[in-house]
Amino acid sequence: MALNMYDHDVAIIGSGLGGLVCGAVLSMHGYKVGIYEKNRQLGGCLQTYARDKTIIDTGVHYIGGLSEGQNLNRIFNYLGILDKLKLKKMDEVFDVIGFGADSKNYKLAQGYDNFKAQLLADFPDEEKALDDYCNKIKEVCAKFPLYNLRTGDYTEKEEVLHIDTATFISELTADKKLQQVLAGNSLLYAGEAHKTPFYIHALITNSFIESAWKCVDGGSQIAKLLGRSITGHGGKIYRNTKVTRLAGSHDKIEYLELEDGRRITAGHFISNLHPAQTVQMTDSSQLRNAYRSRIEGLENTTGTFLVNIVLKKDCFPYLNYNYYHHETENAWQGVEYTSENWPLTYALFANATSKSEQHTDSLTIMTYMRYDDVAKWKDTFNTDSQPNTRGEDYEAFKKEKAELLLNVVEKKFPNLRECMLSYYVATPLSYRDYQGTADGSMYGIAKDYRNSFNTFISPRTRIPNLFLTGQNLNLHGILGVTISALITCGELIDIGELLEKINSA
Repeated sequence: MALNMYDHDVAIIGSGLGGLVCGAVLSMHGYKVGIYEKNRQLGGCLQTYARDKTIIDTGVHYIGGLSEGQNLNRIFNYLGILDKLKLKKMDEVFDVIGFGADSKNYKLAQGYDNFKAQLLADFPDEEKALDDYCNKIKEVCAKFPLYNLRTGDYTEKEEVLHIDTATFISELTADKKLQQVLAGNSLLYAGEAHKTPFYIHALITNSFIESAWKCVDGGSQIAKLLGRSITGHGGKIYRNTKVTRLAGSHDKIEYLELEDGRRITAGHFISNLHPAQTVQMTDSSQLRNAYRSRIEGLENTTGTFLVNIVLKKDCFPYLNYNYYHHETENAWQGVEYTSENWPLTYALFANATSKSEQHTDSLTIMTYMRYDDVAKWKDTFNTDSQPNTRGEDYEAFKKEKAELLLNVVEKKFPNLRECMLSYYVATPLSYRDYQGTADGSMYGIAKDYRNSFNTFISPRTRIPNLFLTGQNLNLHGILGVTISALITCGELIDIGELLEKINSA
């Protein structure tokens, strides 16, 4: 397996979850792996940071599929990290959905029987609609082989790729409120009415109905454990090391070039970057103009605006569920905000801490924000490893928007401000600088049911030793990215053998 003429058997660009899972799996299979990360901290959206002696989670707010025998449970067990994670199972009701000034909350629960029972309490005449909804989710999920950790053919899922989420839900029931409740947590995938495919909704919703969990003290533990697995199997991880170019001759990539000019050789290369970034940094005639244009022309999901709040000790109760709120009766409308009515929606996540079972020490409030809203500062750059200021006008912008968001949240949580110690804001520029997406996209390439094939990105490129991984391939989120990484690994190792090891671990 070792190719001694190279620096690495496999060089991986980026230490987001996709890169780390690829690195862990391949190193477990004997490959000599090197990971190159431009930031100080590993993990992409798994990163955490500390403020006022409190851990702030940047992206992992809850995880599905982690109970015994479920897909992510089996993968993490195979990777040797499951028993080392600090996890907390969420309440039976894992998501609560609210609308406008309506004091009524609607509940989404773990377990299909519980899920149906909670909604039937509020919609007693909708048993058939709820049965049809649950059955369709199960049917769609069954058609995605890797999601079920088995081998299969792409044709299995063809017939379900072109279902529109909003249309499907509206045809289930004439009850307008139930329609909106079923779309109530669409912030999870930046859902757009009459665009987002139902398979995205189904795969994500199913994972949380199966089981919903929070990481105690932040999601960075996943990245740290995967990093230790990689180095424990002889791999190398290079932090604060930016890759600027991929180059070669004939029909393959021969080296990656670092910002300081060094060249690193490998037998195979995996990019965890956005495919458009990978294409732009790749110097090879093998990537034809049509392929480059297609990849660079794909639309991304919208960005996000986050307010991370540090709370006074023992002041705000720990909520073992998430709260999604819509200012209007339309759960899809939030992504279509204007400058006058922003924000139209938000999600509130209470972070699980080992300091207390009864109270939380931090909250994350998330809403939509388009890159255009911060485009006037697009020529600035700011990360921990390259700290800089975007100027006083940017700080004023963040404060103005944060206060507007907090005003909306306080309608439902009136004691919030009195419990706040401090808050810290992230915008699409923060995501752009830390995650590397050109427009600070929340979930990468946007999926469209009208053209599903165009937004499925193969891990293979036209260069035989250059592969892609990460949230842009098939599905985002912890589960989605992990499965996408397995697909990438399947280009270098036997996928059937890998799945057998995962299922028997």
